[in-house]
Amino acid sequence: MQELKIIKIGGNVINNEKLLSDFLDDFAKLESPKILVHGGGRAASELSVKMGINPKMINGRRITDTDTLEIITMVYGGKINKNIVAQLQARKCNSIGFSGADGNTIVSVKRPVTTIDYGFVGDVVEINTETSRILLDHKISPIFCAITHDENGQLLNTNADTIAAELAIALSKSYKVALYYCFEKNGVLTDITDDDSVVEKINEKIFEDLKREEIINEGMLPKIHNCLQAIKRGVNSVHIGNNAMPFNTNVKCTTFQQ
Repeated sequence: MQELKIIKIGGNVINNEKLLSDFLDDFAKLESPKILVHGGGRAASELSVKMGINPKMINGRRITDTDTLEIITMVYGGKINKNIVAQLQARKCNSIGFSGADGNTIVSVKRPVTTIDYGFVGDVVEINTETSRILLDHKISPIFCAITHDENGQLLNTNADTIAAELAIALSKSYKVALYYCFEKNGVLTDITDDDSVVEKINEKIFEDLKREEIINEGMLPKIHNCLQAIKRGVNSVHIGNNAMPFNTNVKCTTFQQ
């Protein structure tokens, strides 16, 4: 099976022109098939404030009302996504920007209302890989933003970590998939003030131990859950670490195991 790298980047890269430029230099040089997934929450929040719309967050999760969905669509699917595609084209890396609606690649359902109404937030229910596989076979890299659709004309704000994991799981039937989550730390840390205190390997048992010891806080729980689910469901390797991690095997990071 051919190797496929799926890399998710967050706001620490997207909002820093130098970091983004360096990252895209490395991404463009990757010879194996590759997919990039990005969010852009901080940029969306900044535009919201400029437009007089205060972002609403509960437990670190965005409430996506009608106005917020419009802003997210403009920022994620427009400004950030097309800027990344243009910069990759300048580096001779052919790419196409995607939301989940494009090519019917990612179908979601609107999250049901329980104690909290998150608004137009989507939970992924189906990944259609045909379009991505055709592009990858022709050396074109899909660049996914954190927007999906419900097949009834409704766009939905969807967690970018989940999109990356679900794409990795679906494409693992056709490729040997390596999934990378890039963020501001070197991996999962035992001491948040010490960047070298990386937990190098995590499985379900270690995860439960780290939760019990409160080494992993609430913000990291969904990301690690996505990582463990990806490994369980066929993804060859999953890693969390800094922006250099996908391009340098000597960089310390957290790797997930069965």
